[in-house]
Amino acid sequence: MKLARYGRAGKEKPALVDRAGKLRDLSEVIEDIDADTLAPRALARLAKVKPESLPAVRGAPRIGPCLRRVGNFIAVGLNYADHAAESGMPVPKEPVLFTKAPNCVVGPNDDVVIPKGSIKTDWEVELAIVIGSRASYVSEDKALAHIAGYCICNDVSEREFQLERSGQWVKGKSAPTFGPLGPWLVTPDEIENVQALNMWLDVSGERMQTGSTATMVFGVKTLVSYISQFIALEPGDVITTGTPPGVGSGKKPPRFLKAGDTMSLGIDGLGQQAQRVIAWKAD
Repeated sequence: MKLARYGRAGKEKPALVDRAGKLRDLSEVIEDIDADTLAPRALARLAKVKPESLPAVRGAPRIGPCLRRVGNFIAVGLNYADHAAESGMPVPKEPVLFTKAPNCVVGPNDDVVIPKGSIKTDWEVELAIVIGSRASYVSEDKALAHIAGYCICNDVSEREFQLERSGQWVKGKSAPTFGPLGPWLVTPDEIENVQALNMWLDVSGERMQTGSTATMVFGVKTLVSYISQFIALEPGDVITTGTPPGVGSGKKPPRFLKAGDTMSLGIDGLGQQAQRVIAWKAD
């Protein structure tokens, strides 16, 4: 299944994407796409719903984040060897973990705001894992059973805040709008091989990133198992798994986002995102 949410921010309704790519309203079937919906039994019940039995969504509504109320928003750094190289950092021996603030999550096509004082706002196309059932101390061979689905994440990052302002990476990763998720939450049965997905990102029409999940240092099942040794993963938690090379900080000379830029990005089978970049303004 491909699940989505549509409507005004904070008022989204759940939807299913039919075979023609059209949204079908799910609000008479479930309240929203959240931790309760992601449970294996709940997803199995949803899978029995015939798309043609649901009302079609008219027009072209805003697409919201594909998940309501992200719990833990865990990110993996330097998980592509070629990205580590362009960052001037060694390939890690174990996954590098940091967090993004859950309230940085926005819809896949919402504006991205350059934060106050930023001079190095950057882009990162990433595969994100959505957890569907509690995972604590799980083995790699059982890790995939805890995944409800996958989606695209643009792990927007402020490099000066992240790398030059001391302390944890979280402060460069968590500004409002720094976590576009969606457009869809795609269940694992729709993905033939999650470790063979092409991914790309353009800035203002220029290709910046081209990569594949095949080159991840630590694959999906390894990451879920590894993280569960330190954190009890719960339904609705999101793990964004790292980015291929081509980020702005790795360019020679470096290139960073400015107001008026646009970002377009996609991953095989998971759809596409498109964001306009705007400057921060005081409320």
